[in-house]
Amino acid sequence: MKNSDQPSRATFVAPQQSPATLEELSSRASLIAGLFLSELADACQIDVPADLKGDKGWVGRLIERSLGAFSKNLPVPDFERLGIELKTLPVDRQGKVLETTYVTMVPLLDLEDRKWESSTVAHKLAKVLWVPILAERSIDISERMVGQAILWSPNVEELGQLKKDWRSHIETIRDGYVESISARDGEVLQIRPKAAKALDRRWSVDEDGGAIMTNPRGFYLRRSFTQNILDSHF
Repeated sequence: MKNSDQPSRATFVAPQQSPATLEELSSRASLIAGLFLSELADACQIDVPADLKGDKGWVGRLIERSLGAFSKNLPVPDFERLGIELKTLPVDRQGKVLETTYVTMVPLLDLEDRKWESSTVAHKLAKVLWVPILAERSIDISERMVGQAILWSPNVEELGQLKKDWRSHIETIRDGYVESISARDGEVLQIRPKAAKALDRRWSVDEDGGAIMTNPRGFYLRRSFTQNILDSHF
């Protein structure tokens, strides 16, 4: 986290277009490092909520707006032209990651021909711009601070862990045991329910190949995985 020489609100202007180059994206990320969320919100003309209970994605959308990520929630990287996904990473004052990281929704049907190389998870995690956010609960939302961004791609070991977990999860769902998957499964990539409403349901299959209705689910990176990414860069 930057504690000195912080750019002022007057030097930051919310971009109107996606960055055309990696250098342009890096420049934008450097410019917002050290700023409070209230400063970014003012520049983007976005109101700061009193809390995040009803809008957990607010911080992510603010950083997207601040850096010019306009993918419109499509299953492609946030900076599609550059092939870079944007992820915020809440941390405490000691740099400890506070939450798991949502990646994408889990496919629950038509899994026979699914391959890691063409999966949304693989595409989303091929190259990620991690933006740490000092986000301890005791800190008011407006006073939470943006950290120095990290551009990351999985190394051989990390890629192997991700592929192994993804394949195991997909095979379990394909074989009809989606209901048996818990957040304990997966070394680095876990599956958890992901729905706007508790009663939301999606079609899947049971062990006999019959159709069932189940909760939508999402892929999440474990905190230990993202912590290792941070620790290797700082």
